[in-house]
Amino acid sequence: MAHESRLVGAPRTGSLARRLLAAAFVLVTVALVVAGIAIGFILHRFVRGQIDGRLDAQIVAIRSGLEQGPDGPRLARDFDAPPFDRAGSGWAWQVRRGGTRLRSASLGSDVLPVPAGPRPDDGSERPQPADATDANGRGLILRVLTLPAEDGGAPTVIVASAPAAALRGPLREALTTLALALAVLGLCLIGGVLAQVRLGLAPLQRLRADLAEVRAGRRERVPVAQPTEIRPLVAELNALLDQNAANLDRARTHVANLAHGLKTPLATLTLALADPARDADGTLSDLVGSMDRQVRHHLRRARAAALEGTARGRIDLASPVGDLAATLGRLHAAKGVRIQANLAEGLAVGCEAQDLDEMLGNLMDNACQWCRGEVRVSAAPAEGAVAIRVEDDGPGLDPAEAASVLHRGQRLDESVPGNGFGLSITLELAELYGGGLTLDRSGLGGLRATLVLPG
Repeated sequence: MAHESRLVGAPRTGSLARRLLAAAFVLVTVALVVAGIAIGFILHRFVRGQIDGRLDAQIVAIRSGLEQGPDGPRLARDFDAPPFDRAGSGWAWQVRRGGTRLRSASLGSDVLPVPAGPRPDDGSERPQPADATDANGRGLILRVLTLPAEDGGAPTVIVASAPAAALRGPLREALTTLALALAVLGLCLIGGVLAQVRLGLAPLQRLRADLAEVRAGRRERVPVAQPTEIRPLVAELNALLDQNAANLDRARTHVANLAHGLKTPLATLTLALADPARDADGTLSDLVGSMDRQVRHHLRRARAAALEGTARGRIDLASPVGDLAATLGRLHAAKGVRIQANLAEGLAVGCEAQDLDEMLGNLMDNACQWCRGEVRVSAAPAEGAVAIRVEDDGPGLDPAEAASVLHRGQRLDESVPGNGFGLSITLELAELYGGGLTLDRSGLGGLRATLVLPG
């Protein structure tokens, strides 16, 4: 039952535009078919009415010219006007009273098959409709008028006929034209619905582009200038973005407080236990190392979860590099450090400003401490990412030493201030953003640290 309820409540997937077009196609088709049937019925009645009216006029004319002769009924004049004068045309008339028959020239020697025509119940004398088949098997449309007998004689039956083709031919031509017109109308309607669907769903495409801009860090919020129907959705999206930003700020604050609270005690314990006299068998050092790894693991998970909860910022490199160069230049003024920045114009990274400052600060400060007097910072695009290089003219490191200093708390020279956490923290932050940190030999003769971050 639980599985069945999930199936019932599951949202339908698929293309919204395709569903709208399919529904419109079905509705337009049904509407056109119904309209075609209704118009066909109206046309049938109209054409049949025209034929019946013509036959009724012929019957009325014959009745008015009918008189009693010495040998029976006769006509005062000729009523074989076209089309009743064409033999075999199906257009004919006939008068029958007892054994006397009067007929049109189109009948020749044939006789119209006249069904028994009942008298109207209202007492009026009007022609009644009837259908029959002639001697050649062709369908006929009949109009029959039965006049009451006079002086006890036989009743007079006046019949006028038209070929069934007179109804089917015009009706077929009209329906063919109607079908073509309805087909063209249907195509126009489907085209209009297609344009309407595209125009109606265009705001959703723009909304998707706006969300992509937010995700890429080029916008902080979705623009509120949207159609009325989409504004509530935009308001909810912006509220979600604000909530995620607030959650990120709180998570970053807690992570920073925890990192600063644990970094110094663990570093102090690590340095203190380096003395064999305090930890002869290395048990305490192993415990401190395990604590350090657990803390770093959970800090990475907390920071990664916070970063995934919202869009990353898009930070231009020129401003933070310039600010750090000015600050570090003053801090190391006694050493006479010269910091040169060579950055491509408009180069930016997808990174939070606080994290970028921490990573660049660690690398540039490390270069200033180890250099002889020159530090160079450069950056360039690298396959969808940005490679930031911090170089110095100091002693540099060989490959084994370069791999070693990236371990947390590892220091190669105790005479230089620091706790050995800067490069490892930079590496961890870069990896959180999908980047990395490598160390090799600089063209200046010292160390070159290459920080890769998403563009």
